[in-house]
Amino acid sequence: MQKNNLKSTIKKTLISENKVDMNQLLIKYYLADISAELDHFTEQEVCHLLTLASDKVRVKIFSQLSNAKKIAIVDVMDESDFLTLFLRMQPDERANLFNLLALSIQKKLMSQISQAERDDIWRLASYKESEVGSIMNSDYALLGAKLTAAQGISLLQKYASDTEIIYQAYIINSMNQLVGTVSLRDLIIAEPTTIISDLMTKNPITVRAESPREVAVQLIAKYDLISLPVINDQDKMVGIVTYDDAMDVAAAEVDDDFYKSSAVGSLVGNIKEASIKLLYQKRVFWLVLLVFGNVFSGAGIAYFEDTITAYIALVFFLPLLVDSGGNAGSQSATLMVRALATGEIYLKDWASMLGREFIVAGLLGLTMAVAVSVLGLWRGGPEIALVVALTMQLIVVVGSVVGMSLPFLLSRFKMDPAAASAPLITSIADGIGVIIYFTIATWILDFPAAI
Repeated sequence: MQKNNLKSTIKKTLISENKVDMNQLLIKYYLADISAELDHFTEQEVCHLLTLASDKVRVKIFSQLSNAKKIAIVDVMDESDFLTLFLRMQPDERANLFNLLALSIQKKLMSQISQAERDDIWRLASYKESEVGSIMNSDYALLGAKLTAAQGISLLQKYASDTEIIYQAYIINSMNQLVGTVSLRDLIIAEPTTIISDLMTKNPITVRAESPREVAVQLIAKYDLISLPVINDQDKMVGIVTYDDAMDVAAAEVDDDFYKSSAVGSLVGNIKEASIKLLYQKRVFWLVLLVFGNVFSGAGIAYFEDTITAYIALVFFLPLLVDSGGNAGSQSATLMVRALATGEIYLKDWASMLGREFIVAGLLGLTMAVAVSVLGLWRGGPEIALVVALTMQLIVVVGSVVGMSLPFLLSRFKMDPAAASAPLITSIADGIGVIIYFTIATWILDFPAAI
């Protein structure tokens, strides 16, 4: 109901072309909700609504639109209006937008802005999307180490209107190297004559601009930081990563890993608005690949056809056993992918984690083997019960070890561990499970006949 009200209020504002109605819209709804709803309006309508807002609000609304919507709006917006909007955006958001623009628009923009602005945009836009530099902000508060607390507060008041965050200020030396940080809270509660060098935190946590974005997320979460200073390979400060930007990265990584865990490529945008072609392309590769992977399971079944014919009761337990291996493997993989992503474990920890996994998987397999042996007694007698119990034990251990090891293996070869998806592990576990099951069955059930 609230969403319908927002949509109708936006339409009313567009029809009235009244700034009073625009102010009422801004008072009644959050900017994030307005931006989300504007994705469903035409580019011309969005441009028209933006003209009714102040410059500051206009930038905030535009910045929260989807990338596809931003690009569409740029194509219809007046050039001078877009230039004003572009220059008022936060440096990191501006650089991200710049990378999305067509080359012709990029060139036109660069010809209309100052050299300092051009240098800043080129520097921020030059980082890869996966690097910290792509999400850092070049607007941050700097204070001198020899200033007093009172002078520092006065400077931060001047920074406030143009800087994204003033709760944390940074102290650099003559070579632009970071020597400390000081919080606005510390400045406020300190004696006005206290020197900032006596208040600052020395040797602050930093991250390199070329590091993976996930490193910044981990550091901000681990040390509970409002913002994280970014340095280059000369240890010079080049920007900051704010908490909200880090959380956006974390959310994007969760989405990305979730899609990969189901063997779906990264999906950009809203799934409701995604085309059938895009959804098909994102899913078809792994499904076709896994079809051929499952051929090994079929080949295994065909190889043991005589055993299956002789002991038809074995078929009843086949799905139960092989699925258990896939389930155990998927659990292990999920735990390892998360631990690797959050920095809880590293590649060097594989051996120790392997030992732990053997013990845990062994206990899990033993418990499940006892449970399934009861069914084995009921369906086929003691020999079948022994076969399914031993198979369950081995399949769970093997599935768990495979699921645990794949993320490490992919990380070792500089690949995304999230690609060790549940369908991939399940297919591997299925093939191995079939071979284990019928090998044990052939050995145990045909053993008396061989004697």
